[in-house]
Amino acid sequence: MLTIKNSYLLYFIKFVGAFCILYFGTKAIIGLTVPGGYYSPFIARYLDYPSQLRFSLLNGSRMLVAIFGFDTYLRDAYHVNIVNGRGVHLVYACLGYGLLSFWIAFIFANNGRLSKKVYWMLGGCVVIWLINVSRISIVLVAANKNWDLPLTLEHHTLFNIIVYAFIFLMIGMFNRSEKKGTVLQ
Repeated sequence: MLTIKNSYLLYFIKFVGAFCILYFGTKAIIGLTVPGGYYSPFIARYLDYPSQLRFSLLNGSRMLVAIFGFDTYLRDAYHVNIVNGRGVHLVYACLGYGLLSFWIAFIFANNGRLSKKVYWMLGGCVVIWLINVSRISIVLVAANKNWDLPLTLEHHTLFNIIVYAFIFLMIGMFNRSEKKGTVLQ
């Protein structure tokens, strides 16, 4: 029979293990898909989800900014630009995979049905993705309008603060749904 102390230890091991696999696994995939070094054509062709994530973020930002009347285009796999204006260069550190890893590891480490965990993992990942698309879009427009960021914060720091606030809000919602036995549907 698991004691309270053992259940916390099990939770911690599951959380840290899942986070490390997701976070460092993503870093490994990035390292294996960038030409040079330990490049793997197989991984670059079939397992390169960081590039797909970057494409979705850039394309989502392009579409969001276009909704507000700006002509935009994807210059290449790393840049979204406003026509005759400036652009945003999206590097691997801006993909949010650390935040996504944290969220997925949190849900994975909790008890519950697999279907409920998948629902919460996907929902949280969508929220994090939407916040990142919004950030990239704001940075793109700000660069072209010469806006300053509030509180003299760097946009990456501001993004992390906002996403962690949403993650803690989602954690509260998840824990409340656990007590009620619902999935908030």
